[in-house]
Amino acid sequence: MKIAVITGASAGIGREFVYAIDRQSKFDEIWVIARRADRLEELKTVCRNTIRPITLDLSDLNSVDEYKALLEKEEPNIAVLVNAAGCGVFGPFEEKDLKKQLMSAQLNSLTLTAMCHVSLPYMKKGNSIINMGSNSAWQPVPYQAVYGASKSYVLNFSRALGRELKHRGVHVMCVCPGWIKTEFQKNAEHAEYIKYVDRWYGPAEVAEQAMKDLKRRRTVSILGAPVRRQVRLVKLLPVNLIMRIWCKQQGIK
Repeated sequence: MKIAVITGASAGIGREFVYAIDRQSKFDEIWVIARRADRLEELKTVCRNTIRPITLDLSDLNSVDEYKALLEKEEPNIAVLVNAAGCGVFGPFEEKDLKKQLMSAQLNSLTLTAMCHVSLPYMKKGNSIINMGSNSAWQPVPYQAVYGASKSYVLNFSRALGRELKHRGVHVMCVCPGWIKTEFQKNAEHAEYIKYVDRWYGPAEVAEQAMKDLKRRRTVSILGAPVRRQVRLVKLLPVNLIMRIWCKQQGIK
């Protein structure tokens, strides 16, 4: 059974990946994973491939065991794994709720790691893993300290994993977009701490660019020339200067 697996499929970039993958390829099933069952059920009515909703709260690592058990039962061929589930907390680290910040770190990095590990036995030559990073992955981000660090982990993990899997023919790509208009921003309390945004992109644009870059076998997908220029600049400037510029843009100390 040939399948695609997409986490964070109830909204935002994850949902747009469902649409993009559904349009481009034929699968026996697309497994869509998220907490909100009703959102997942909706996908059955708009996708041409067969949708299997899997209601899991991936912020709880035990949920990965449920996913693993399902893989052991079905023994599918995972043609594409998209790890799009994620969350963040914006604001001063010491003032923000510890449990929320730990959940963000776990969901963004540890759960993603676990999903890759348990999926790989069901992947073969020509299959792909897409991990959701962020433009924050390239630098330390004050007032997004945990979120930025977790996305740096995703970027470096994806690159290293891709090198390890090269001999198997399994391709790994990390998606590192700039500012995206999704529910994530509201949940992260974005408005209070982010005053400056150079440009907003839509989640559909991110997914579309990622699928193009996947066909080109790129290891990192970056949407937009301004974001690519910023990434190049960040690599050249001293870290302290980068953080100072960021804080000045946002009007914070």
